[in-house]
Amino acid sequence: MPVSTADFRNGLKIELDGEPYTIIEFQHVKPGKGAAFVRTKIKSLRTGNVLDRTFRSSEKAEIPDLEEKTMQYLYAADKDRYFMDTTTYEQFSMSEDQLGDGIQYLKENMEIKVLYYKGSPINVDVPMFVELAIARTDPGVKGDTASGGSKPATLETGAVVKVPLYMNEGEIIKVDTRTGTFIERVK
Repeated sequence: MPVSTADFRNGLKIELDGEPYTIIEFQHVKPGKGAAFVRTKIKSLRTGNVLDRTFRSSEKAEIPDLEEKTMQYLYAADKDRYFMDTTTYEQFSMSEDQLGDGIQYLKENMEIKVLYYKGSPINVDVPMFVELAIARTDPGVKGDTASGGSKPATLETGAVVKVPLYMNEGEIIKVDTRTGTFIERVK
């Protein structure tokens, strides 16, 4: 089903040259002379690459055949990560390269959203915030305060984040997966 440039908005998913994209930024431009056009930044749902693309106002784009399913992350083996559909119990794997930076926050049995394009999984949407235990860090020292500095901490998934000096091994913390930053201690 085609969609016109007048319907473009942030987050709209479109298909160009057989690839699914999402619009992350757009601007309608009406020059003094000539026809109006739409300047966009689009992000590939398959690779994550961002492209600048200009559309004439009369152009149309296709809506891709996308489906989002809730999946459960099972385990890692070599460079692959295995997932299971929570309704059909069907399993599949994706390589580390396909998953990108989000894999460092995947914890076994975590529920995530997987985006399917034409029946094949292409993208994993890791939750914005995850709660993970600190596996290794230097011990906290009496007198270290929350307003002081920070130190590196290795989490149970292998990700390394900066945490306040008072944090110790075994504590659960909330992490922003978009930036890889410490948010708060989980009580």
